Amino acid sequence: MVTSKLRLLDQRVKQLAQVYAAHRPQVQRGLTVGFVLYVLTAAYRGLAARPTPKKDAVRKDGKPARVAVDAIFYQRLGIILRIVIPSIRSKEAQLLFMHSSLLIFRTAISLYVAALDGKIVASLVRGQSLQFLLNIVRWLLVAIPATWTNSWLSYVQNKLALAYRTRLTKEVLKLYLGDDADGPEGKVYYKLSNLDDRIKNPDQMITHDIQRFSTHLAVIYANLAKPVLDVILYNYQLSQNVGAEGLVLLTVLVQTSAALLRALTPSFGTYTAQSAALAGSLRHSHSRLSEFAEEIAFFGGEETEKRLIEHEYAALVQHEQGVMNKRWWYGCAEEGIVKWLWGSFGLVVCAIPVFFKLPGLSNLDLGSRTEGFVTNRRLLLSSSDAIGRVMYSYKDLAELAGYTSRVSLLLDTMSDMRKGKFEKGLVSGATEGENGKILRSRGQVLLSDDIQFENVPIVTPNGDILLRNLTFNVKPGEHLLIVGPNGAGKSSLFRILGGLWPVYGGIVRKPPASDFMLIPQRPYLSLGTLRDQVIYPHSQQDMEARGVTDTDLLAVLERVRMESIVEREGGWDVTREWRDALSGGDKQKIAWARLFYHRPKQPSLVPPDMEGTMMEQATALGITLLTVSHRPSLWKYHSTILQLDGQGGYIFTKLDAEKRLALQEEKQELETKLLEIPKVKARLAELWLIADASRSL
Repeated sequence: MVTSKLRLLDQRVKQLAQVYAAHRPQVQRGLTVGFVLYVLTAAYRGLAARPTPKKDAVRKDGKPARVAVDAIFYQRLGIILRIVIPSIRSKEAQLLFMHSSLLIFRTAISLYVAALDGKIVASLVRGQSLQFLLNIVRWLLVAIPATWTNSWLSYVQNKLALAYRTRLTKEVLKLYLGDDADGPEGKVYYKLSNLDDRIKNPDQMITHDIQRFSTHLAVIYANLAKPVLDVILYNYQLSQNVGAEGLVLLTVLVQTSAALLRALTPSFGTYTAQSAALAGSLRHSHSRLSEFAEEIAFFGGEETEKRLIEHEYAALVQHEQGVMNKRWWYGCAEEGIVKWLWGSFGLVVCAIPVFFKLPGLSNLDLGSRTEGFVTNRRLLLSSSDAIGRVMYSYKDLAELAGYTSRVSLLLDTMSDMRKGKFEKGLVSGATEGENGKILRSRGQVLLSDDIQFENVPIVTPNGDILLRNLTFNVKPGEHLLIVGPNGAGKSSLFRILGGLWPVYGGIVRKPPASDFMLIPQRPYLSLGTLRDQVIYPHSQQDMEARGVTDTDLLAVLERVRMESIVEREGGWDVTREWRDALSGGDKQKIAWARLFYHRPKQPSLVPPDMEGTMMEQATALGITLLTVSHRPSLWKYHSTILQLDGQGGYIFTKLDAEKRLALQEEKQELETKLLEIPKVKARLAELWLIADASRSL
């Protein structure tokens, strides 16, 4: 009974085998098509956006949110891609097409080399010397396009990274520096550092982070597209040699171990973003030390600054050490699975045609079996390498997500700056009551020949309200003197006039910013020639377009009594570090020379400690002066005065210099007399004592 059942089962198995053998070509095609669809679907799912966990969306502890390959990443990347590849006809798109063509060509060469490897070994096993030499010649011939292709791939990839960086840097600098036509929306470089707290080190983000992002973006395409294509083509050829059944078995084993590897993969994107942020913070600490070196030296703050820098460096080292530890054990797991475990799977699949008789394959001799094994093993190693690169690419994609978040933060913050949206730490009580109402409001800025403030609050970036409703009016030719204690709002007023600070209420009427010229106490000296210092921010081409010659510039220097500097320094085209080459007095004269060169028709913003002769010349040129000074000797050059008391109050009135000087002298006399009162009282007391003593005698 049992024997008959076994015979019946054996007959059914044979019938199924016969049916399978008869329909094996159709089954092979179905399995191959299914494999291709599976690879494409798996690649899409592996790279598709994952939902961002709610716990990572907002961090209440102040730490940066977790960066991952999720919907937010792809949204950010899409915005940046539209910048670096603006159209299909752009240079970047053409380089990308060329890169893709070279990748496909290299895969075709790899397939040919795999087959050629098997033929070379087979000719050795069979002892066919002539065939062996012909195959060696083929090997040398195929080396020509192979080496050419590899070199071109590296070259085009580097060109692509440079093109991405150039396009992105131009866009960032356009937002960062802008131009004169931007008006209040411009000056982003100033607002980013002074009106917002989101970015502490824009210089590092514009230079280092954009460079790293561009390099990763150029590499990630080759690390994604090429491996996926290789997996499909290599495994298709492998299925033709060993059967699609072995390919399906291999796929199941590889995907199971790959799922384990993905579960063990740390969040490299978050680590990359944090590393960039910590490196930027360390660089910012060093730049602050250079910027405020004089102040630190006077205070003797070396130990404090050293402690701060060491703290920043220790945080960076601690983070990098933690990342290195995670990369170490992840590298062990990754190599063990990808190289050794998958390699053993592959050897088993390569041995299938040797140990099992596959339907449709005739008996093969030793040379043919050796050729098949070598070819299949070469294909399998290439396929394993491609699958490994797909796995590695997720780590690269996570790192790209980190740099993408940094670049996106820079672009988003600059966009907010141009829209007047700022995120700044405010003083306590700034958002409450009347103060909060002022901060939530916005005023108007209108162009006018006059300078007029109508109920304009003066508010610092941290929400400190210096003046609640400033009102005054200055007509062309009416020089304004501004006085008041430190922190009263004198410099803040100029920043509003220059379009640097937002207007939180009222109406500001002023000439365009191009009609203002600032003469600070410490003039800014740019990199360039002596000529560039006088005509800044114009270039030599701008100067020549205005019809100004070097002779005219020399006349300007004569006005400020420093014409000898041209001969002393060696001519107009000499380039130096001018902030070190010029004395403090020469720097001030350069600032006045700029004023006389540009000759603004509208008010000039002027600092304290200016010479009266310069003011007389500026007045003769029709320049209106706004001066911050407490020096009585300059009062006679001004017709109006704005006096701030530092408590939120002010007085704006006509300035009678002679009367004010007389009052000032009378005030000083009375103050002197008041100082004498204690002495007079003491002397009077002594006299009373002497008188009492005389009467007692």
